[in-house]
Amino acid sequence: MIEYPVSCGVLYRLGGQYAIDWSGAHRPYDGMTMSTPENHPALTLVRLSHAAGLDLPAYETAGAAGMDLRAAVPAEAPMTIPPGGRDLVPTGFIFEFPAGYEGQVRPRSGLAFKHGITCLNTPGTIDSDYRGEVKVLLVNLGGKDFVVERGMRIAQMVVAPVVQATVREADGASATARGAGGFGSTGAK
Repeated sequence: MIEYPVSCGVLYRLGGQYAIDWSGAHRPYDGMTMSTPENHPALTLVRLSHAAGLDLPAYETAGAAGMDLRAAVPAEAPMTIPPGGRDLVPTGFIFEFPAGYEGQVRPRSGLAFKHGITCLNTPGTIDSDYRGEVKVLLVNLGGKDFVVERGMRIAQMVVAPVVQATVREADGASATARGAGGFGSTGAK
């Protein structure tokens, strides 16, 4: 029996099959170990007029962490992002997250891999008290113009709990094995 915590990478390198005792594992957020429809946070959306006819943001598979966000650009006027260019793409929705949660806007891997399209500030944070339209800041890192069409899935949004820290000032930092070692210091030999 291997006790928690253990790195999956270590188990892979050791090979074989192992039983893991999870009894000492940290159980985040109130002890829930699985997300079920009964304990999902409620997310309220306000559809703006330019989102008429668009699908609601949705999880495309049962195991998806993020729901897809779609472009609410006019069908007759798609948006073109040139190589090296960036633009704010409207989603056509106002999101109202419950207190204690945020929305994290992230790139879609297929757009990034196939076209070089990604979110410039990823993850972009949508605070629970923000009440404006959510827009996605896309950048074209590819070599060709990218056309954003109405209804295109442009990003994904993960709903995540937020922890706000209490800030306190100190005269000095506590000592650690790492100390002030920065960029790349943990890989140095």
